[in-house]
Amino acid sequence: MPFSIAAAPDTERFRAYGVRHVDELTRRFAIPEHIARSVKALAAVLPFRVNEYVLSHLIDWDDVPGDPVFQMVFPQSGMLPAGDERRLSALIDDPAARKELRLAVQQIRDGLNPHPSGQKELNVPTLDGDAVPGLQHKYRETVLYFPGQGQTCHAYCTYCFRWAQFVGDADLRFAAPSPDGLVDYLGRHPEVDDVLVTGGDPMIMSTERLRGHLGPILGVPGVRTIRIGTKSVGYWPQRFVTDTDADDVLRLFEDVVASGRNLAVMAHFTHPRELESDLARRAVARIRATGATVYCQAPLVAHVNDDPRTWSALWRAELAAGAIPYYMFVERDTGPYEYFKVPLARAHDIFRSAYLTLPGLARTVRGPVMSAAPGKVVVDGVTETDQGRVFQLRMLQARDPQLVGRPFQAHYSESAAWLDELRLVSTTPPDIAAALRGAGQPA
Repeated sequence: MPFSIAAAPDTERFRAYGVRHVDELTRRFAIPEHIARSVKALAAVLPFRVNEYVLSHLIDWDDVPGDPVFQMVFPQSGMLPAGDERRLSALIDDPAARKELRLAVQQIRDGLNPHPSGQKELNVPTLDGDAVPGLQHKYRETVLYFPGQGQTCHAYCTYCFRWAQFVGDADLRFAAPSPDGLVDYLGRHPEVDDVLVTGGDPMIMSTERLRGHLGPILGVPGVRTIRIGTKSVGYWPQRFVTDTDADDVLRLFEDVVASGRNLAVMAHFTHPRELESDLARRAVARIRATGATVYCQAPLVAHVNDDPRTWSALWRAELAAGAIPYYMFVERDTGPYEYFKVPLARAHDIFRSAYLTLPGLARTVRGPVMSAAPGKVVVDGVTETDQGRVFQLRMLQARDPQLVGRPFQAHYSESAAWLDELRLVSTTPPDIAAALRGAGQPA
């Protein structure tokens, strides 16, 4: 059944704000001066972009800086080591120190692990010995495609593991100039039946440009699923409701579904507030009416959603909107990781406490999941064994398909927050141990 076209009362036009607008935002929203100074300093290293919808509809300005959405979009003190922040603050105030500032920024970024889990070293595919720009191929059936015009977002999340896409360094950026390389690659890899169009955010593109990228994929018979990774439903739902080409993009979705493909919109909702607005719920409804399925995923991040009540409310809101709760991810070891990380033991407690409150239809969600170099590893539980207390782990997805679904164990730790901080038990199957050790897992 096609989506219904209805005139929307809210015709707000998109406007983005960056670091040069911090003074304007400070006056408008009474941001304390010390917070504004931190935003300016950290935005020299970490990408900063916000828009009118987020500012006016999602942030509780009476609760700044503790407000979770403010934490999600405004870089602030604590996200970098104190010494780095002081160094940046001094340099940005000195017009004569521009060269020194550039060097400092580069040094700090280099230390933030800009491409975790082997994205550059292990995931970039080749054709005839040459790397294919804008592609990643980690799992046998799935290729990630980064269209060049979709490598920005309606607003930037401070915790984003792809922050390096947005800092203006071409050496750090994944971007395909056209779909030609993708189509050639798919033609030689018939095992790939799933293409994830990602970024950045593909929904930042006009419908005409998005069609130019999706159309050639539809010409590859072996591709049966197209996924679109997007934060737009949370940060700019107007894209599907009131933007000038909102109806056009929904017609494009209908065309993809009519081609016989499964179209999955992978919506990133990090906090239940993003689904409280009527506009966001209408956006989800309109997407679903095209025949597309909406899946929801987000990382567990300190200062934003590290509470089981928040996750319970989020998953229930997703279910009520007709979307499918899919993944709770563990924050990746990149960018301001120390600020946002949650130890695995606490992550499991949060997941389980929230999961127990859910109706059966919302128990589609999986987590907490580490998207690490060897694959997606889920913490299934904590149990007592003859080797002591252990984490029960499982490979949900794997670079080596033979590892998919396989369980294994690691010694329990109150502080470990990532796979390479865990110590495997002595009975770990050799092939799993070898895959994990190849990713930096200690013996």
